[in-house]
Amino acid sequence: MTARAIAEVQQLISAKSAKRAPPTAAIEGLDALLVLDALPHPILTVRQDGRICKANAAAEIFFGTSLTTPRRHLLSSLLPADSSLLALMQQVRATGGAINEYRVDLGLPRLGLERLVDIFVSQVTPQSETLVIMLRERSIGEKLDRQHAQRGASRSVSAMASMLAHEIKNPLSGIRGAAQLLEAEVSDSDRALTRLICDETDRIVKLVDRMKPFSQGVPEEFEGVNIHAVLDHVKKVSQAGFARHIKFKEIYDPSLPPVFGSRDQLIQTFLNLVKNAAEAIGPTRQDGEIEMRTSFRPGFRLKVNGSDTPISLPLEFIVRDNGPGIADAILPRLFDPFVTTKPTGTGLGLALIAKIVGDHGGIVECESHPGRTTFKVLMPMLAPRDGRGDPTE
Repeated sequence: MTARAIAEVQQLISAKSAKRAPPTAAIEGLDALLVLDALPHPILTVRQDGRICKANAAAEIFFGTSLTTPRRHLLSSLLPADSSLLALMQQVRATGGAINEYRVDLGLPRLGLERLVDIFVSQVTPQSETLVIMLRERSIGEKLDRQHAQRGASRSVSAMASMLAHEIKNPLSGIRGAAQLLEAEVSDSDRALTRLICDETDRIVKLVDRMKPFSQGVPEEFEGVNIHAVLDHVKKVSQAGFARHIKFKEIYDPSLPPVFGSRDQLIQTFLNLVKNAAEAIGPTRQDGEIEMRTSFRPGFRLKVNGSDTPISLPLEFIVRDNGPGIADAILPRLFDPFVTTKPTGTGLGLALIAKIVGDHGGIVECESHPGRTTFKVLMPMLAPRDGRGDPTE
């Protein structure tokens, strides 16, 4: 259908040049191209000289650049010289057949990252040198699998937090009380041991208290929250303390609707993300930068707990830093409890973030490369019904 649509558009252009009425089929071809713009996969056509003839909206998002005047763009300028896509295009032109390549790491120098994609390349017609290219990101399904794993881990931590509070704190109070009674009766040399018992029980109580946010409790009252007010508050707190040496870059969509959630929990979530970014950059770098970005991305839907049907998650919030990045071995388990890259970390911060975002009906994902780590939070917007917010609409 793609080849036919392009041919019909060419008929439309020829008819216009000859001042003839365009054929009906050509007009329908325009509708076909509008359909391509509505598809979520990047699709583009490339001439023999490497210039882009046509690119749909998904291709612009994928390559991170405007292609509204595509004839100015060489596809090779958007890719590294040794790109697998360029090699596949040469192969298609040499053989005249279509090629499908799966799970290809496609480098994007303009964005400074790589994406895992399936690539489909074919000639528009057997006699044409123009190629049609479609890219399909493989990461989205894998991300959804990780989100389900995160939620399973969050539920496990919730149950563990409740167990810790009940089964550990009560005996600890008895142990500490007994140690205090013994402290008055023992010698000076043994008193150090009773003090050690008290100190260690206090430390364990603090660790259990840190697990409290994971426990299953009555959810907070959610309402419409201005996410930009939340991010501004996070920035002020950060610059007054741990991020005073770091430059902040803000790219906000001013028309963004409210988030359906808890202001305090959202502040906690993004403050933790910014703190992690600042710690990754370190206190000595002079060029450290944290980017906070908000945007509206319609089309992403996900079935979440408490909903029988998929809900829309159009609100995208990004916290990005130019730190050294996260090791590939850690990334798949980054939001699991007790997984940390910090020497003195407990591994509970990102697990708590995943739980809070999940409680809001959203998802959180991380993409990391050397010099560029991005945490992306997708959430539902406020959808009033009879004066109340309903995140499932």
